[in-house]
Amino acid sequence: MPHSTRLSSFAAGACDTLPMLVGAAPFGVIFGTLVGSTPLAPWHGQLMSMSVYAGSSQFIAVGLVAANAGLLVIWLTTLIVNLRHMLYAATLLPRVTHLPLGWRFGLGFLLTDETFAVMNAYYLRHAAAPLGHWYFLGSGLAMYGNWQFWTLAGLLFGAGFPQLQSLGLDFAMVVTFIAIVVPQLRQRSQLAAALAAGACAYAGKDLPYKLGLLLAVLAGVAAGILTLHRQARGAVEQEGGA
Repeated sequence: MPHSTRLSSFAAGACDTLPMLVGAAPFGVIFGTLVGSTPLAPWHGQLMSMSVYAGSSQFIAVGLVAANAGLLVIWLTTLIVNLRHMLYAATLLPRVTHLPLGWRFGLGFLLTDETFAVMNAYYLRHAAAPLGHWYFLGSGLAMYGNWQFWTLAGLLFGAGFPQLQSLGLDFAMVVTFIAIVVPQLRQRSQLAAALAAGACAYAGKDLPYKLGLLLAVLAGVAAGILTLHRQARGAVEQEGGA
């Protein structure tokens, strides 16, 4: 059952996000450490985590800064990487469209891969939960605070562990993403989209500016739509044959 009070719904959202916090922690530490190896000041890294709040884009942006890339290249590259958030937002929009603009902007800022996974699962269980936005807020703020804390830890202590990136801690984020994606694969179209996107991302991993990710998104969407179309046409043909 959905929670009956704002506080209980908020606390449940934060609690259900705990497994995601563990997976994101090494990622945040590595980002903070990476900032220390670039011309950026530590406060630049913390400000980026506070204002941009997008792990993959932050890593890419810091790498491009270290390579002396132009501002337009950095902006366009991070935009491409973050386009997946539009798909997340489109999925959750029907659940929050009744909220005031301030709520929608705030929840939109807090929307990440991990929070989307938690919220999508929640809304599948409680489609009409009246306090779902408080659950959303609890999940989003838990992830936001977690990212700020581990970024700061990397900025403060990363210099003492210069080989931190070579320890394979980033594998924790891979496991987290596997945990995000696999529960979503409930239908044939979703599986087709995941397989097409994964294959395309791997094939295009060496393309500049992470263009392989954009192609993977397009391939995944196309595969999912094509599969749905074929299923619908098959159902119509079966009805016609009957």
